[in-house]
Amino acid sequence: MNMHTQPVGEMIREWRQRRRLSQLAFACEAEISARHLSFLETGRSRPSRDMLLHLAERLDMPYRERNALMLAAGFAPVYSETGLDNPDAAAARRAVDLVLAAHEPFPAIAVDRHWNLVAGNAALPLFLAGIPEELLAPPVNVLRLSLHPQGLGSRIENLGEWCAHVFERLQRQIDLTNDESLTALLAELKAYPAAAQALEPINPEYGGIIIPLRLRTDAGKLSFFTTTTVFGTAVDITFSELVIETFMPGDEFTAATVRAIMA
Repeated sequence: MNMHTQPVGEMIREWRQRRRLSQLAFACEAEISARHLSFLETGRSRPSRDMLLHLAERLDMPYRERNALMLAAGFAPVYSETGLDNPDAAAARRAVDLVLAAHEPFPAIAVDRHWNLVAGNAALPLFLAGIPEELLAPPVNVLRLSLHPQGLGSRIENLGEWCAHVFERLQRQIDLTNDESLTALLAELKAYPAAAQALEPINPEYGGIIIPLRLRTDAGKLSFFTTTTVFGTAVDITFSELVIETFMPGDEFTAATVRAIMA
């Protein structure tokens, strides 16, 4: 029995609108007639499995949402969802751990689609020293940890910049995925005291392209910038949503200090 209450046509229309496409523009993009698309969205025509996969690809829908689209139309899901602890995912999990370890002595983390910490390398404790245990109880949400006043929020020197960066990035993810849990997380983060500083001008450091994370520590001020890695060829939902964040030293002092600490 189909447990989805939203008709498949409404889902197609909703995702088209989220991508800010008119019916005509999306029909051209999908190489179908605007009349056909209109019939699909209103339920006057029943889409085939291949048509749904084609439209989902053109709409750049996340794999999780593509499965929901298939189920709404009465078809079986297309993409698997393997738990990270599942033996079938052992090889992929080893690949994640290898990437994290290769970034040492600098910090690197892997997070799931809700920004919960999945794994970290040996340098991660650099960020966690002195954090209250309740904030480190699994699942650890790294965005919550970074902005919470008892987390890193009290140690980030450029808190306004970092806060605005987090909000913008999270909003882009919400726009892409339509994830209600992420919407709730963003609302929670905007209620933190750090949010009041989020409108500070962006620092021209690194040409205004990169937002640094400048962290006050007992060893001095450490400056990092982040890079993001995703599994571009993943066809499993869990690993397609996994993100690896690596923290690169932003100056020579940070590089030398972290190497000394981790030696």
